[in-house]
Amino acid sequence: MFDLSDDWVWDFWVADDGTSYHLFFLKAPRSLGDPELRHRNASVGHAVSTDLTSWTRVADALDPQPAPAFDDLATWTGCVVRADDGTWRMFTTGLSGAEEGLVQRIGASTSTDLMTWQRDPRPLLEADPRWYATRDNGAAETHWRDPWVCRDESGTWHLYATAQAAGTTQAVVAHAASDDLQAWTVQPPLSAPSKRFAWAEVIRLHQLDGRWVMLFSCLAEHMPLDPPGAGGVWAVPVDGPGAPVNLDLATRVTDEELYVGKLITRRDGSSRFLAFRNLDTAGQFVGGITDPLPVEWLPGGLGVRLVDRHPVSASSVE
Repeated sequence: MFDLSDDWVWDFWVADDGTSYHLFFLKAPRSLGDPELRHRNASVGHAVSTDLTSWTRVADALDPQPAPAFDDLATWTGCVVRADDGTWRMFTTGLSGAEEGLVQRIGASTSTDLMTWQRDPRPLLEADPRWYATRDNGAAETHWRDPWVCRDESGTWHLYATAQAAGTTQAVVAHAASDDLQAWTVQPPLSAPSKRFAWAEVIRLHQLDGRWVMLFSCLAEHMPLDPPGAGGVWAVPVDGPGAPVNLDLATRVTDEELYVGKLITRRDGSSRFLAFRNLDTAGQFVGGITDPLPVEWLPGGLGVRLVDRHPVSASSVE
């Protein structure tokens, strides 16, 4: 697995340049003492691999911007895609100290080599209060995070984000669209407000054996109708990028021991599941990213499951 001795490691995303896989991950100093403090002290680290298993750490990708800025407090989860001109664009979540981290916005950075990033100091996307819960329409916090960007067959780019429906604490699949990865239009959510999930975190779409599946994560503390420990990583079939989603049809892929599960396509066309280690048997935060695990569709295609589950080692990477 991938872990660091001096930093907690949790949410992550992967880009493939054709030669190396690039792992971008949230990290925060273990010297903070309490792992719950990591969220307001997060920056984006970077490691590379040729096999998704053995990783070499390289220079960090992004730190919070100097104040004042929309992301001067912390930088949270995002994704990386390649534009038609060959440049890479990273979409991330930003929190501002001026708002005590209570408003989440989505920003963007660009790179020609995945190693050095040029940050746009302005936020790219903000939650639209017509459809999404914001502080402007009475919510305690504006949830607008974890951007995931993918493209449909017509060439339109779709951005998915974690949000709640306006006037509620119910999860929806937030949506924006773009023709060029630069000018975005916030759209109504792709789902009805969930009756089960208050959050649908770190959404990711993936084609597994020719069919689309959407993965997201939610812990039991944000599932008010379910018992303790009922959360984890979830999967629901979809028709493709930009298609409607029914969150309440999701099936569980893992329990709360793992979180932020993602499917990664290897160069042989097969898919592998990665996640970060969330809780140990005592319910304490662990951190670190698993080795890749094989995955398959459930019978009937209602979700996905791990084919194999091997114990992860405690080794670290420096």
